[in-house]
Amino acid sequence: MDNIGRLESPDYVQTSLAGAMALGLEPGSFYRNAYPGSLNLLMTYQDGCRANCSYCGLARERYAEPDKNTFIRVKWPVYELSNIIDILKRPPQAAAAKVQKLGRICISMITHPRAAADCIDIVKRLSASTQLPISVLASPTILQGASAFFNGIKAAGADRVGIAVDAATPELFFDMRGQAVGGPHRWETYWEAIEQAVTVFDREHVSVHLIVGLGETEQAMVQTIDRANQYGAQAHLFSFCPEPGSRLSGYKPPSYGQYRRIQLAAYLLNKKQSTIDAFEFNAHGKIVSYGNRLHELLGDDLAAGEPFRTSGCPNREGCVACNRPYGNERPGPDLRNYPFQPEDSDIDTIKGQIWDE
Repeated sequence: MDNIGRLESPDYVQTSLAGAMALGLEPGSFYRNAYPGSLNLLMTYQDGCRANCSYCGLARERYAEPDKNTFIRVKWPVYELSNIIDILKRPPQAAAAKVQKLGRICISMITHPRAAADCIDIVKRLSASTQLPISVLASPTILQGASAFFNGIKAAGADRVGIAVDAATPELFFDMRGQAVGGPHRWETYWEAIEQAVTVFDREHVSVHLIVGLGETEQAMVQTIDRANQYGAQAHLFSFCPEPGSRLSGYKPPSYGQYRRIQLAAYLLNKKQSTIDAFEFNAHGKIVSYGNRLHELLGDDLAAGEPFRTSGCPNREGCVACNRPYGNERPGPDLRNYPFQPEDSDIDTIKGQIWDE
């Protein structure tokens, strides 16, 4: 289909409100100076995403029609890719301070038949114009030969790939992303793609996104984190937050206690500081022990709040770039993913939450 005159990828992309602010394209300030370390770009098409995930504001069917340019409860404005590239190409002395804080670019695909080829095109354009490392959040469902696609984006300049499995069990995946909601996604397709991505990008250069609070037990989530690690991937956590217009718009987020316990488990497993066999769960699948006293397992990392910071792809120095400021909640004192180093008062709050229901 001819896309001349349409604000569609690959010539146009959406960027998060935080990303647009960092580029100087939108006004605003960041609560507690939590500047984004990654520029998140979302591919866009006039006929939208073909998937129908029950928790997503981009789903094909919605109970209420949200603003087309909103996602994850905030505005995702559309910009010409060439304009974004022009901003990124500015020399350091001419670039805004917020732009200088960017340490990575992440391109998120949507489930659309043109997205695979267009994604490779976008990676090529960005890689040729900026020194920032590039990640791709891939949509396995539309890939006709995942290995070929992963080799394609790697050759174009991407150094990492992420895959959003989201749901922790095949049953929840089916109910929220698959045939139960008229969606095209299949659990097996996603895990096959993860395996192929690791083959192309190598271990620890692939991430698996998981959403805590879709109805899974803590034990089931820990088992899926462990599975991702066994594949050679890192697990990056998100806390469910109801999306206006989605099927789950009235669904409650997980408790702070549930999320904190999973954060600790993910940190231990991702860092290979413990194994799932060391954990203990009660009859309801709740974590009741990590096998050792947490301060003995984590030491200074726990005291500094490292397990509770946003988990995401790194910059070239190895520090987390994708800190996604306030992607899980509104700015405020009770954060789920900290986009910055937690302060002493934050640590006190977190400690009070860990064993709450």
